Amino acid sequence: MEIKGKKVGFVLTGSFCTFSKTIPKIKELVKLGAEIVPIMSYNAYNLDTKFGKAKDHIKELEEITGKEIIHTIQGAEPIGPKHLTDIMVVAPASRKYYSKTST
Repeated sequence: MEIKGKKVGFVLTGSFCTFSKTIPKIKELVKLGAEIVPIMSYNAYNLDTKFGKAKDHIKELEEITGKEIIHTIQGAEPIGPKHLTDIMVVAPASRKYYSKTST
């Protein structure tokens, strides 16, 4: 699949330990020409952890993508009905998540 020009909804969830590996992947997608729609879960957006402060992650993601992060249910609701993305990435997504959504 050609990624250039595609709108990628990239959702960061509360597995904070993965941010150091996930955020560079977002940078790679931007370099390849993807338009990233940044989305964070409530916990990812609001909680400071030993892996970093929420405000620092937010600032970095907004600088990389050039967009404000969607971080509320109300903000995320229009994504599907208005076809705001071509593809969605949920990172990380646990096996438990996969088994719930694939049945």
